[in-house]
Amino acid sequence: MMVAGKTLPVGQLLRNWRERRRLSQLALACEAEISSRHLSFLETGRSQPSREMVLHLAEQLEVPLRERNALLIAAGYAPEFANLPLDDPALRSARKAVELVLAGHEPYPALAIDRHWTLIGANKAVAPLLAGVDASLLKPPVNVLRLSLHPLGLALRIANLAEWRAHLLKRLHHQIETTADAVLEQLRNEICGYAVPDEIDAGLAAIDSDCAGVFVPLQIVTERGTLSFISTTTVFGTPIEITLSELAIEAFLPADGATARSLRHQSLGAAN
Repeated sequence: MMVAGKTLPVGQLLRNWRERRRLSQLALACEAEISSRHLSFLETGRSQPSREMVLHLAEQLEVPLRERNALLIAAGYAPEFANLPLDDPALRSARKAVELVLAGHEPYPALAIDRHWTLIGANKAVAPLLAGVDASLLKPPVNVLRLSLHPLGLALRIANLAEWRAHLLKRLHHQIETTADAVLEQLRNEICGYAVPDEIDAGLAAIDSDCAGVFVPLQIVTERGTLSFISTTTVFGTPIEITLSELAIEAFLPADGATARSLRHQSLGAAN
């Protein structure tokens, strides 16, 4: 983290993360099994943390791997976690795993995204849902949130747009709280500025959903009728590399029988 071109001291960074997690010095000290006096000295710069202490406190604070490297650098140590591009040969097995998961989810849509919701990959079931989306939103790099909520994107065909938009913004807000990512803050500001069509909002109450009150479905109007999906998110369980730690697979399952039948029929038609 930098201010006016200068890297903040490690103690101030640790304090910022503690305050972001809404922990008192005493609470963090108890969790880290150190004295609150020692933690206070670390935050004020009166004591310099060891490499092990930086990583220990970062673990307690659930600091993302990318920012753990920043903490180490601010403390004068070398980064701990590799940060490789996804096309690096060392990540070949991870890329293959992602491709297998996406393909294995067919005939239901699934896509892979990075920490900024940039599209990394998608299976064959995604493309038909993007009919009518403005070509400018499909030019790489494609941002999935922008694609979903932009007035020229899927927004006009999402039957429960207000509900789905609120759901995505809540997820985005939580992600910003967790990561302190400035790019995500800019994305949130952009999305909040999009116009929301009144006629779609007004139709929300008329939508009948078996999952009402349980989870927020994604309901997309298509030429085959309204398709209703349950969304799930999958991440790598114990990553020690930054790119993998920030990769997620967004998979969609049919929320009703009609959607399941429609997608299976579409898949069979494409195969013939």
